[in-house]
Amino acid sequence: MKKSRFWRFAAALTLCVSLCGSALAKEKVLLDADMVEGFDDGMAMLMLATSPEVELLGVTVTFGNTWVTEGTAYALRQLEAVKMEWKIPVLMGIDQTTRAGRQEALQHEIQSFGSGFDGYWGAFSTPRPGDWRKVYETRYGAAPKCAPMEGHAVNFIIETVRRNPGEVTIVEIGAPCNLAAAVRMAPDIVSKVKRVIYMGGTFFVPGNTTPRAEFNWWCDPEAARTCLRAPFPEQIIIPLDACNKMPYDGAKLKSMTEMTKNPVIKQMLQAKYDFVYGSGTPRYDLFMWDLIAAAVCIDSSLITESVTAYVDIDTSFGPGYGSPNAFITGVPPVGTQKAEIVTDVDTPRIWSMIDSLCASL
Repeated sequence: MKKSRFWRFAAALTLCVSLCGSALAKEKVLLDADMVEGFDDGMAMLMLATSPEVELLGVTVTFGNTWVTEGTAYALRQLEAVKMEWKIPVLMGIDQTTRAGRQEALQHEIQSFGSGFDGYWGAFSTPRPGDWRKVYETRYGAAPKCAPMEGHAVNFIIETVRRNPGEVTIVEIGAPCNLAAAVRMAPDIVSKVKRVIYMGGTFFVPGNTTPRAEFNWWCDPEAARTCLRAPFPEQIIIPLDACNKMPYDGAKLKSMTEMTKNPVIKQMLQAKYDFVYGSGTPRYDLFMWDLIAAAVCIDSSLITESVTAYVDIDTSFGPGYGSPNAFITGVPPVGTQKAEIVTDVDTPRIWSMIDSLCASL
């Protein structure tokens, strides 16, 4: 009788420990980003880094908004600001396009294929800076407190996925050349990734960089195609279709800046406000892009409308270069994979998450 009670107690204790462990389990996440200060990539990183539901395993830096040395300096500075510089490794990744000579031929591309509603060219429109430490010291007037982790971002992606099979969500919010290289170097990781969440593409609305292409995937369409055609267990795409439904203006940016108490992050947000709205006439329209991908990673119930389809991307060097296609009906091209294309999200709840993030910093 005593033994029976003991084993019942032991079984109950085991169940309790198991349930508690499940409740405490965090989503393991790798963030691949073309990092900027504050909105949008920087705050996406901080949302994931500070979320109690997420274990941010690392930040791999790609090009796009910025060159890799710039993005690395910005990522380190923001992690230092929230005292996570030793907790979350930052690794430098690929800093060039698959198609050679894109920066040098930029004006030819614009003249030949046109530009979209914001004509944004990111790093392509700026000269390559010096090394990351020089960027950091020049911009912040101080020496960095830490450094990027040794090794390459692509190797880090491969090693992290292999160590955590079936558990890692990759949030891809830049030109996806690091992830594409990882897929090409180690195709075995594709089945071991839990899911990939992209901010990229535009399906049923016009492009922002060209009339048909969104910036992230326009940066390296060949890399985007490699990723989209990889048979990951799950692919979720946050395209402009969803992002265009989350605009924000100077008043909202000002409000978020005022909520933020951290002096470093506050200064970054104020600098963005001054740049976009300082002259009285906005330089361009602002939308939430990468932060939506971070929010959906934390809570997929934020997706309120989506379409599942086979997806491919145009890599022919012409007017459609970098534009994706969704094959909802008919026979898709050989090699394409299904993805969930998000067309709308719960914007009030995401705004609440963003406001809470700002207030917590």
